[in-house]
Amino acid sequence: MTVPSATYRIQFRNGMTFDRAIELIPYLQRLGISHLYASPIFTATRDSTHGYDVTDANEIDPALGGREGFDRLSAALQQAHLGLILDIVPNHMAASLENPWWHDVIEQGEHSRYARYFDIDWSRRLTLPFLGDDFDRVLQNNELSVKPHPQTGRPVMAYYDSFYPLTPTSWENRVDEVLAITDHEAIAELHQQQPWQLISWRDARRNLSYRRFFEITGLVGIRVEDEDVFNASHALILELVHHGAVSGLRVDHIDGLADPQGYLQRLRKAAGPDCYITVEKILAEGEQIPAEWPISGTTGYEFIAALSHALIDDTQIDALHLAYEAATEERNNLRAGLRAARELMVDRNFAGEFARLLALATDIAGEEQRNFGEAELHVALREMLIAFPVYRTYGRHAGMTLAGEELLQRVLEEVKFSASPVALSFLQAVLLGALSEHSEQNAAEFRSRFQQLTGPLMAKSVEDTLFFRNHVLLAINEVGAEPLPHPFSLQHFHQEMQTRLQRQPDGISTTSTHDTKRGEDARARLYTLSEAPALWAEHVTRWRDLHQLQITPLRDGVAPEPAVEWMLYQALAGAWPTTLQPQDAAGLAALQERVVPFVEKALREAKLRTDWAEGNEQYEKAVLDYTRHLLSPHNQAFLVDFHQALQPFLTAGLINSLTQTVIKLTAPGVPDIYQGSEALDFSLVDPDNRREPDFSTLQQQLSATDTPNFNQQTDWLNGTLKQQVIARMLHLRLDKPQLFRFGDYQPLYATGENAEHAIAYARQDSSDTLLVVVPRLLLNSQGWARAIIQLPEPLAHRRYRNLLSGEMLSLNEQLSLENMPYYAPLVLIAS
Repeated sequence: MTVPSATYRIQFRNGMTFDRAIELIPYLQRLGISHLYASPIFTATRDSTHGYDVTDANEIDPALGGREGFDRLSAALQQAHLGLILDIVPNHMAASLENPWWHDVIEQGEHSRYARYFDIDWSRRLTLPFLGDDFDRVLQNNELSVKPHPQTGRPVMAYYDSFYPLTPTSWENRVDEVLAITDHEAIAELHQQQPWQLISWRDARRNLSYRRFFEITGLVGIRVEDEDVFNASHALILELVHHGAVSGLRVDHIDGLADPQGYLQRLRKAAGPDCYITVEKILAEGEQIPAEWPISGTTGYEFIAALSHALIDDTQIDALHLAYEAATEERNNLRAGLRAARELMVDRNFAGEFARLLALATDIAGEEQRNFGEAELHVALREMLIAFPVYRTYGRHAGMTLAGEELLQRVLEEVKFSASPVALSFLQAVLLGALSEHSEQNAAEFRSRFQQLTGPLMAKSVEDTLFFRNHVLLAINEVGAEPLPHPFSLQHFHQEMQTRLQRQPDGISTTSTHDTKRGEDARARLYTLSEAPALWAEHVTRWRDLHQLQITPLRDGVAPEPAVEWMLYQALAGAWPTTLQPQDAAGLAALQERVVPFVEKALREAKLRTDWAEGNEQYEKAVLDYTRHLLSPHNQAFLVDFHQALQPFLTAGLINSLTQTVIKLTAPGVPDIYQGSEALDFSLVDPDNRREPDFSTLQQQLSATDTPNFNQQTDWLNGTLKQQVIARMLHLRLDKPQLFRFGDYQPLYATGENAEHAIAYARQDSSDTLLVVVPRLLLNSQGWARAIIQLPEPLAHRRYRNLLSGEMLSLNEQLSLENMPYYAPLVLIAS
């Protein structure tokens, strides 16, 4: 297996094609990348912006250049000695009429050859939740009609530009008669004869007959656990691997599969031992990848969580919580907030999935002749789902793993006073596979669907609800972060890196992705708020006072409310470009164009006063008007004040950015550079983080000079310095792959005055030694001036070269930081 030394993620679509990617190859070489890491490239829905809505898994999207364009890219990469990693999507496909498999299922129903490809409940008609209102209202409004398909001429039920195929048995031998149908009753009768039924999109959360991806009804789950489905959906993927065009695979949403371990074992066998495989998997605090999975690691969200331990000031984070509570005049009980978010998901957003699980459990209880009612089962199942602390367990058809059993026991212990002990014991037996043989088929399905539901519940309740409700420190509201308050410590960071080396040394280490809540440099800047909670609270109070006249009183309260105001100022602080001046009207307009959609999304994801499904137009308008006013060029009193107040956080944030970058490039794992983040990435949540970077400027910056100049302010502000540090470090990784893949990780601790401002560690193998010292917590400090790092014998009495400056150092038993610039990382390689 060729393990990458570093990957570069490119988002195809939105203008990025294979031929445009070819043009970037010389730049990637100069940067020091070993593998291009591509977003999904298979044919997706027309105008897809991301490619995860695949319509044909065995065709390379013509919109990107098709197979010919892909072959040109593959040849160019191989000529440049770069590998290619593909992002694949085994969990779902587009529930779109453009998908030929799905189209055939709609037309033929349960008799379609693809009927078992999708995870559909065939005990009832296939629900198609794509109407804007109830079927009867849509019909009365004359929005439905029967007509010939524009391309095939076959009879369809037309709803605006969507043409739903009629099953042949409902029109064969009477085509003209069917096409002549116009009255509502006849259309309704014809609709009743179909293996599908059109329903309102609002009813999907309660009445969907297929498994969807999270809450997205346009993405239907596929049964990749079935060998025929696996083979059919992976034919082209495996062809590209076997032909050498693709050297690695990134598996999207592994937790959505019925049997992740079985899938990965089948994929490994089919792809061969040389294929580098990682999975998108969110690990909770202390959780590790199952050892049985034949993969190199995850895509790295846990690495972001580990970095927060190194860059947040734990001595003052509680003060920031208190300042937030004072500003909002509310107790910020995150444990209660987490439960409320989970209750909302179980009771409303995933009501249909919950109902299906409950029905299965009720059927099994009947088979087992258990004498308790559905109400008891309802409470017990609900409490277990709400209490689940990780994305899922990994029980298989035969039963639960030992780790899964232990986790279930913890969950049951937590909920033992909240539900019927008898019902809880029964559910435990179902999940452990401890029932009689005649109940096992239903029990296996329950186990599978339970495990496929806990992940979406966790993701939507934490990442997409709680993290948009709690605004204390936005930087820690990140994918993979621990939602409840917890200590942050440098020691914990070092422990996480040592664990990373032991458990997944070849896993991806990321700091920005297409799914992160904010760009890595925005996060690095916002970490610094933990160093000055009183100062930040003082600023927010002053800015709120400046905008009192912009507050709108509404029937359900003022808009924006204090918590949202706090969020707005913090989001703006994270996204503010380094060189934006208060008088720059065009720059303010560009920022407003990005911030307003973010605020709209944040309000709806919070699901408090507005929602995607049940919008509160008055409230949203008031908050968005407030946001626009903040960035109006006429609001100079605030803008000048904000810009001035931001400067210390901006400066300390840029130092944090370099620190987390150097750590990513030298700590265990394979560093990934998300497109454009090699310079500065202050993006907000998608779609803002999926904008194409200015590749022309990035290429020009890197070619100008490759020697980092830490004393050139413009290089800090435009991202050139960060980019040059990355290039220098990535070329070292190319030169010394064994050091970074197998070298041990030795935490080093500074002593003396200002010791808390240094993060230090060594990487060492039999041939090479690397010392890394990077700054932290510099908002109110001049750094590590009097700190000393003691060097153990294997590191002492050696000459080192500073990789970033070229300076030579002779070190004995210690490294004194007194004469070292506190703002510049030290990366020392033994000569």
